[in-house]
Amino acid sequence: MPDQPIPDQSPDLRVRLDRTLCDGFGFCAERAPTYFPLDDWGYASLEGDGRVPAADRDHVHRALLDCPVHAIIEMRPDED
Repeated sequence: MPDQPIPDQSPDLRVRLDRTLCDGFGFCAERAPTYFPLDDWGYASLEGDGRVPAADRDHVHRALLDCPVHAIIEMRPDED
């Protein structure tokens, strides 16, 4: 029997953006521009409800890790 890929069973990533912490570095917009567009003053906003499907998880997680002021926060599955 050939090896079958194991489907990704992990839940979708959920994030929120604390705009009061954002200093406008823009790393998030470079890493995941669909999720973190910059406003006219260069500060990030979060598009959508913060749910990130598996296909986009790596880019958004990289944006989270690269934010120097930790303005992007990963939500636990039980948080709303």
